[in-house]
Amino acid sequence: MKNLLDAATGEEVKRRTLFLREETTPLWGKMNAGQAMAHCATGMEMAVGDVHFPQKMMGKLLGRIIKPMALGDDAPMRRNSPTADGMIINDERDLIEERERVCVLVDRFVKGGRAGCSKYPHPFFGKLTPDEWAILMYKHIDHHLRQFGV
Repeated sequence: MKNLLDAATGEEVKRRTLFLREETTPLWGKMNAGQAMAHCATGMEMAVGDVHFPQKMMGKLLGRIIKPMALGDDAPMRRNSPTADGMIINDERDLIEERERVCVLVDRFVKGGRAGCSKYPHPFFGKLTPDEWAILMYKHIDHHLRQFGV
């Protein structure tokens, strides 16, 4: 299963971000490419422990049940999946700046390895192992690259 603890997968993700363009219309959702990259960067900041968001009641009730289904295979994330409040990006963002932020955070995640992963619970899934963080972060960025046909 692809995950961001693998350096080659990190390089693949970073290469794919180079195909994003400001003018690309998303296949689903409301974010433009700059907003999507800012959203992905916030997810990566969560994975390395720079930010954390409280776990909502829905996550406490369903997170443990859905986690094995979401992280147990190579299936891509579903469209319009729920988003933590702090990760919603509504303001305009510069695609190039946000893409660079994502790439720096991917490098940091890969280099930090398992020891560099957040110890905070995920806002929906709750406690994650480093391997689960790595799978989730790959799937999350892949999901938003697919949103723009990349």
